[in-house]
Amino acid sequence: MNDDLMRRIQANPRFTELVSKRSRFSWKLSLTMLAIYYGFILVVAFDPKLLGTSLAGGTVTLGIPVGIFVIVSAFVLTGIYVRRANSEFDALNRQIVEEAQQ
Repeated sequence: MNDDLMRRIQANPRFTELVSKRSRFSWKLSLTMLAIYYGFILVVAFDPKLLGTSLAGGTVTLGIPVGIFVIVSAFVLTGIYVRRANSEFDALNRQIVEEAQQ
């Protein structure tokens, strides 16, 4: 990419908007995942018996579905990001590149 095109892209107000929106959204999702993960770790550290509680008197404990939730939430949050990136962020990106190439 040549320097002139790069300067035009960076000078575009939509580029600033894209970077800002994408950054805020990424931080929100990251903090959500960290809260889920560290919440799980804190429960393991401070109340391990809670996750060891048997569900319905069987061999499956509460820790198994909670652990599965932690793993699945990572995939769900990734899917949410990809969906928004493919729609809103990619559209903004296309507009920025088209404007810069004119």
